[in-house]
Amino acid sequence: MDAIALFFVLGFVARLARSDLKLPAQLYEALSIYLLLAIGLKGGMELAKQAPMEVLPQALAVIALGVVIPLIAFPILYKLGRLDRFNAAAIAGHYGSVSVVTFAVAVDYLAARNLPYEAYLPLFLVLLEMPGIAIGVLLARLGGQWREIRWGTLLHEIFLGKSMVLLAGGLLIGWAAGPKGLEPLEPFFFDLFKGALCLFLLEMGLVAAAQAGALRSSGVFLAVFAIGMPIVSAVLGAVLGTAIGLSAGGTLLLATLAASASYIAAPAAMRIAIPEANPGLSITAALVITFPFNLLIGIPLYHRIVGLIHGS
Repeated sequence: MDAIALFFVLGFVARLARSDLKLPAQLYEALSIYLLLAIGLKGGMELAKQAPMEVLPQALAVIALGVVIPLIAFPILYKLGRLDRFNAAAIAGHYGSVSVVTFAVAVDYLAARNLPYEAYLPLFLVLLEMPGIAIGVLLARLGGQWREIRWGTLLHEIFLGKSMVLLAGGLLIGWAAGPKGLEPLEPFFFDLFKGALCLFLLEMGLVAAAQAGALRSSGVFLAVFAIGMPIVSAVLGAVLGTAIGLSAGGTLLLATLAASASYIAAPAAMRIAIPEANPGLSITAALVITFPFNLLIGIPLYHRIVGLIHGS
């Protein structure tokens, strides 16, 4: 197991053991800002080396993936899980969106194994933040009640929420400055990245353990979905990555993005757009089950899946 993932385990076990360990709220906020900016800057720097028209077809295919995943998740939740339309749509929206931290851990997984990948993959991370949320809202409101949505507030939350501003802003800064312009920033944003990620995962372990009690009320079906759906999505991501010509490493990153579920951007947007949904169900599935599953088991599993599909 990678050392970085073990920091999540440490936080999880510490909270279950009722340790008084906790990170200051200001540090958690600072770490999240740092990680989002660093990922965006790195992706923008590499994007500056690419011809835009070469990346555009891949970008459009990735957006389509972000639309398809919640469309698959919704009938599973609604028909098989017998959740009401609002909760099924909200959870589907979470699984159509992505987890930045899971992506960062997958990047470290590749680096530890010296596996190359297309360094502009953070662009796909930005693109996948939005479609799942939008489709989730559409699914919830099919059949009426459109007037109840505060569209201005919702669009502001989606496009100008913290995670989107920092990721897209970092991407644009990295693209505009290029490798030369970012050289003075490398010691801070790139060299210290792994240490910051370890501290962030420690906090995420504490948070996930605090929510673990919700598993008792969420039912077996949601737990099975929160493990099974990421695997289905990862296969879709691996197939798409291979089809659009990504390397094995790039395909693994896309598969991991597809398999992840948002617990930052999506909850904030869904709270505004689908107030009828129970946010505890979505957070339990995305953060308490899917997030640790991807960290500890999923990424190595997706690596094997990519090997079978990609032929590498």
